[in-house]
Amino acid sequence: MKRLICLVMVIMACAVTASSQQIASKTAGLQKIDGYFPIYWDEKNGKMWMEISRFNKEMLLQVSLPTGVGSNPIGLDRGQLGAGRVVYFERVGQKILMVQPNYRYRALSSNAAERKAVEDSFAKSVIWGFKAEADEAGRVLVDATAFFLRDAHGVADRLRQARQGSYRLDESRSAFYLPRTKGFPLNTEVEVTLTFASDGETGPLVRDVAPTANSITVREHFSFVELPDLGYKPRKFDPRSSSFDVEFYDYASPFNEPIEKHWIARHRLEKKDPNAAISEPIKPIVYYVDNGAPEQIRRALIEGASWWNQAYEAAGFKNAFQVKVLPEDADPMDVRYNVINWVHRSTRGWSYGSTITDPRTGEIIKGHVTLGSLRIRQDFMLGTGMIPSYAANGMADECEFAMMPDLEYLADTSEIEAMSIARIRQLSAHEVGHTIGFAHNYAASSYTTADQSWIIQLRWSR
Repeated sequence: MKRLICLVMVIMACAVTASSQQIASKTAGLQKIDGYFPIYWDEKNGKMWMEISRFNKEMLLQVSLPTGVGSNPIGLDRGQLGAGRVVYFERVGQKILMVQPNYRYRALSSNAAERKAVEDSFAKSVIWGFKAEADEAGRVLVDATAFFLRDAHGVADRLRQARQGSYRLDESRSAFYLPRTKGFPLNTEVEVTLTFASDGETGPLVRDVAPTANSITVREHFSFVELPDLGYKPRKFDPRSSSFDVEFYDYASPFNEPIEKHWIARHRLEKKDPNAAISEPIKPIVYYVDNGAPEQIRRALIEGASWWNQAYEAAGFKNAFQVKVLPEDADPMDVRYNVINWVHRSTRGWSYGSTITDPRTGEIIKGHVTLGSLRIRQDFMLGTGMIPSYAANGMADECEFAMMPDLEYLADTSEIEAMSIARIRQLSAHEVGHTIGFAHNYAASSYTTADQSWIIQLRWSR
């Protein structure tokens, strides 16, 4: 009996020793990518290790699609944003749980017990479970390979929904994409190359765009990001502003008031001088135009998006909205950059503006515009048919190109080309408007002239 007890104690001691290895020892010889969450690349075994020290601290996990399939009907575009979640890590022994809290149901109350009652009444979601492989001074090391090498964006599901075939992730043809795997003080970025295989029949849309239809390879991107501080002040939603909003249920509301609450979605913008009628911001909103767009298109996108600076100035902010070209070394998937992407597809498709928004407050963290490159070709075809007809009937002054400013980069273009570029400027301004928080404001004409509705929208959203 004594021998048995001794044997059990030896086994337990060995287990404890194995699970409490020093992180430095476990990661010796691995490539460290330091950042918000330090990660370690094990090239020999193709593994990615992640160091976790922030427990029970909320952060943002954002998934996106850096490379697309190229078919508008399928709907998997380059630069597409996927699911974004507030998550936190919870440790239970050697298990590390990634937990998503439920912000749809909450209690806006200073009473901790009241908040806890609501929290316990609705389900959370455990997104993933890890095992602590090394432990050192409150930090743990986990093998995050399986977490990253998976179809978190739902590419296979989308292909199936589009009736393009039944695809599965082939791990033997998938790997980490190190050029876009980086670490920064407030965010950690990981990108993977994923190949989806089909052993059955494939759809015509896939056959049109993939070199081999039963093998589709794209990249998916993960961002772990520190959430904004609590200095942001939420604003109540006013339907006259036509703003996008975050919706939740506040169970701390008095029973004679609505339980459903709405806060508008907006970028954080604060004046350097709060008492001034017009002041520069503490931190301007900066948007970056895709450096892969042709030069002439790029200029039009910058100009169109920059029109919003006039609206912010009318609302009391000077030089608050800026537009630049994305630096060569910047990653458009990095949540620190508001971006205007010039996206190619095999057929004409939608352009749209989307955002990454803090679900706790409605603060917009990242504006993300997708503009289809074939749009300008369609506009050119329309102009080819319409402008000569207008001119032939003595109606040239009513053509859109006649109202455009004299811009240097349009000097050598025809009237039809100039009209097409003008439409791209308008498209840029329109979709950026969605990413700063505005929906289509059909109600604006009922209370003011259309050319001033955006000023009122911004003032209501401040």
